[in-house]
Amino acid sequence: MLLHQRGVWGSQKQQLHRGSQSRGLLSIPRSQRHASCKGLVVQALKSSEVPKPQIMVNSMTGKMGQAVADATRRAGLQLVPYTLCASDVAAASKSMTADGQQIELVGPETRDAVIGAIKEQYPNLIMVDYTVPDVIHSMADFYVKHGTPFVMGTTGGDRMRLLCEVDASNVFAVIAPNMGKQIVAFQAMFEQAAASYPGAFSGYKLRVIESHQSTKKDTSGTAKAVVASLNDLGLNFDVSQIELVREPKQQMEVMRVPESALGGHAFHTYQLVSEDGSVAFEFKHNVVGRATYAEGTVDACLFLAMQMHLAKELDVPGRTLYNMTDVLRAGAMR
Repeated sequence: MLLHQRGVWGSQKQQLHRGSQSRGLLSIPRSQRHASCKGLVVQALKSSEVPKPQIMVNSMTGKMGQAVADATRRAGLQLVPYTLCASDVAAASKSMTADGQQIELVGPETRDAVIGAIKEQYPNLIMVDYTVPDVIHSMADFYVKHGTPFVMGTTGGDRMRLLCEVDASNVFAVIAPNMGKQIVAFQAMFEQAAASYPGAFSGYKLRVIESHQSTKKDTSGTAKAVVASLNDLGLNFDVSQIELVREPKQQMEVMRVPESALGGHAFHTYQLVSEDGSVAFEFKHNVVGRATYAEGTVDACLFLAMQMHLAKELDVPGRTLYNMTDVLRAGAMR
């Protein structure tokens, strides 16, 4: 499902079909892309020669970064003992500990000087990006500049620009606003429904409420993507109407978030009501903690390692940019 996540491209997606930056990848029929992707991964899964990725998590000082580091260890993969982080974080402390392992903090001022040595020491390096929306473009530029494959779960930024630039770079990457496998499947169901039954909910009114930990300031990328698909089903709903719940008291009383999960959760509710109020639908997902996103991120790293191996060993041309729907379609789940 190359470069086609709803909520990423929005109404501008047709422009990319006509643009030169796509390198002609979108001219391949989608059914062929999906079948090819799945077939290649199955071949890779049967090969004992696929190198295990060595995962470097940026920024590991954040809670999501820490969760990915833990998931990396649980998967039996090597955690690279470096993490790219903000200048003030690197200045405050030169290192941190993750599950007993010393991790060196690398700020923007020194990252260009050390990346060569890191890549030489870890030849199967894949970087994971869970930084912040404000630096999403500079981080992507860094990965592209140094030809470093990466998995990016950071939300925000100009998604059209981000995907176009990474696609044009020929650097292997998985970019998605949500790495939770089951949540991505939930999102994909709406997208498929929109493609199959356009206008099915014409005239209905939509209310979207999403609750995340108070430190998350931006609107959920998943909520935006689901809204895009619902609009294709006939609604007229702007993402600015999504209600953000970030106050703990309201989260517990209205959204029923457990107190223990206030520091990390994703509770979304989508309510569809007919024009006369006689018919109502409600869809929701409630996620406690960060483990599902971290595990999906590790799966994305394994998937990317397979694609790189196949491109090298089988001389397979074409795709280098993927999203989590590609990972799901490939069945590349541990």
